[in-house]
Amino acid sequence: MKLYKTSAILSIVFFFWSLGISFAQQRYVTHAVKEGETIYSIAKYYRVTPYSILQENPEIKKVEEIKPNTILIIPINGEVEGVETIQKPEPEVEEQPKQVEPIGYQRHRVRRKETLFSLTQKYGVTEEQIKRYNTDLYAQPLKKGMVLQIPKYPEVDEDEEREMDFETYTVQPKETRWSIAHKYGITVDSLLALNPDLPKNQSYLAIGQELKLPRPKGDSLKEQEVVIFESFTVPKSMGLFRVSQNYGIPVDSVMKLNPEIKEIGGLREGMILRLPKPKPKTEIVNTENYIFYEVKPKQNIFRLTQNLDISRDSLFLLNPQLENGLKAGMVLKLPKEKMEQLEVKNALVLDRFNLADSLKIENKPNVMLMLPFRLDRINFNNSEVTQNQINRKDISYALGLYTGALIAIDSINKLGVSVNVKVLDTERNLEKVKRILSERSLFGVDAILGPVDPGLLGEIAVQANGYNVPVVAPFASTSELSMSNVFFTNPKDEVMRNCILDYIEKRRENQTIIVIADEKHQAAKDSILSRFPMARAAKMSEDGSLHLVDFQVMLSEQEENWIFVETDQPNLAASVTSILNASNAEIVDEESGETKKIIVKMFTTNYNTAFEAESVSRPHLSNLGFTFPSAYRIVENDSFTRAYTKRFRHQPDRYAVRGFDLMLDLLLKLGYQKDLFETAKIVGETEYSGNRFNYFNDWSSGFFNEASYLMQYDELRIKQLETK
Repeated sequence: MKLYKTSAILSIVFFFWSLGISFAQQRYVTHAVKEGETIYSIAKYYRVTPYSILQENPEIKKVEEIKPNTILIIPINGEVEGVETIQKPEPEVEEQPKQVEPIGYQRHRVRRKETLFSLTQKYGVTEEQIKRYNTDLYAQPLKKGMVLQIPKYPEVDEDEEREMDFETYTVQPKETRWSIAHKYGITVDSLLALNPDLPKNQSYLAIGQELKLPRPKGDSLKEQEVVIFESFTVPKSMGLFRVSQNYGIPVDSVMKLNPEIKEIGGLREGMILRLPKPKPKTEIVNTENYIFYEVKPKQNIFRLTQNLDISRDSLFLLNPQLENGLKAGMVLKLPKEKMEQLEVKNALVLDRFNLADSLKIENKPNVMLMLPFRLDRINFNNSEVTQNQINRKDISYALGLYTGALIAIDSINKLGVSVNVKVLDTERNLEKVKRILSERSLFGVDAILGPVDPGLLGEIAVQANGYNVPVVAPFASTSELSMSNVFFTNPKDEVMRNCILDYIEKRRENQTIIVIADEKHQAAKDSILSRFPMARAAKMSEDGSLHLVDFQVMLSEQEENWIFVETDQPNLAASVTSILNASNAEIVDEESGETKKIIVKMFTTNYNTAFEAESVSRPHLSNLGFTFPSAYRIVENDSFTRAYTKRFRHQPDRYAVRGFDLMLDLLLKLGYQKDLFETAKIVGETEYSGNRFNYFNDWSSGFFNEASYLMQYDELRIKQLETK
């Protein structure tokens, strides 16, 4: 349609020229907008319409956009007292698109109440196309009884025509939804509207994925750009050439934009010129260079500079579009260095807020708790047998999670939020789970906490996904199946490994790094050697034990020795710990007689039950400053511990702590917004009594917890280390 409209306008101009009609020469003036002036008051003063002013100043898209000192070109039709008119220079003639001619015509007699608009809707043409072949309509309005000649044009595929305003964009490595939206000057919501196939409950983009994005307004050409003008006050002793150099445009372009220069015979100090705003240098916008922040409603520049810890000048320098005003939905870029001070997730800065302070009382979370209580196996007639059965490991997990969850429910109730929790026994039986899910509709359920068994997780996740219900797995870290609605609450091994390797990398200077790994932990050994190429792997004997002689030769007497022990075998963990502790001693040089101290520190990337075995000496671990990543931390005497002890008359174990943290995190998020998928996008890391949660949405595979702790033995106690 745009092509037709342009062609029609050109034809009209040619038509009048061929008839020899002489138009009065148009005159123009420039006007510097003063404080308090509007487009309407200016139009009234010059006796023109606001529309005619907007036509001559195409960079102004809305009447509200004019600001003081903006230079406007005003077309003068009538005489205005005290206004000196100037001749607007002829614009350069550009090559016009090829004229699209009608393939035929159709007669139409105008009926009562018909308008040009109704005719355009009826025949699928524009007003200009109707007027072009009915020239009387340029001079008089449409009247009943008129016989019009309606042009017929070749049929245009509507989808093809609509697509002219859009282009296909291929996602590049490390780009995110926010960086692409920022690049095209649209909001993330607009990006989702243009690409309805993108999942609403996750933000993953695959490299090479194709997106539909808008071309520049008004055309389908990639090269076209909207020019923004600004006002420039001429300083003393500045000439035209220097102005053109500063703005990167030819001298004649400066003259055409400011015709008054020619009228008064050159530049004068204090003149206000209308010049194209310099474009910022183009650069690749991706997460390698920047992080991003999406502006929320009712925010202002001052609040942003305070929340983002950035100066106003720096913010405007990175985001020049702010000069046109701050709007909700804008995506602002920030220096990558700000990641240290801000909470960032998927390259997007998250707003810091307290979930407990953001609860909505009207939200009433409806949660299903599915745990292996094994009630089918417990004999309640014999207390001694019952006690032994309850001490089973799986039932111990379930009771710990359940009792901790009860304290969390009490806590959320005290905040004024009502909670509905349905507790179900999975019995660790797939058929029982299928029967439960077939008998109970998941409609209205906000989330499922459970199960403990990995073998049951797939069935529950598939059934829940049909109702768009999230499933929070208490101990799982990953799955071979792709389950987009599952929240894996335990960090993956690679997350834990990177936690300690990042810590070592930041603090290492000249220390000697040695890796002791059994056959099952070669992947961990390879990761360490890849991160630290100067590290060496200790030789293992055929029976799987450490080759002691070789190892002792590798120890440095000048620098500290940082030893990684990668095993899940208690015997190897115990023997290596004893060897390292014995190596951590003073020795006397036989030649010089000097006393030297060999310093040994012990680390692991995979803390497991092997290091908790009775055969492993706690004093030795403490002497070695044994450091390891962990999904949980040791709970002190906090409010949860006190509440739990008061209710159940004993200290909570790690499973009770986890049950409390999992349920409290779930209920707080549902109390804030009853859509866990959406809440996961905007809520960053949360931390409670002994666990942290920071979920990363890995597209179709699920939500993975990337938060962990770094713990260290110190004076026979385990303390938490700061990783930042």
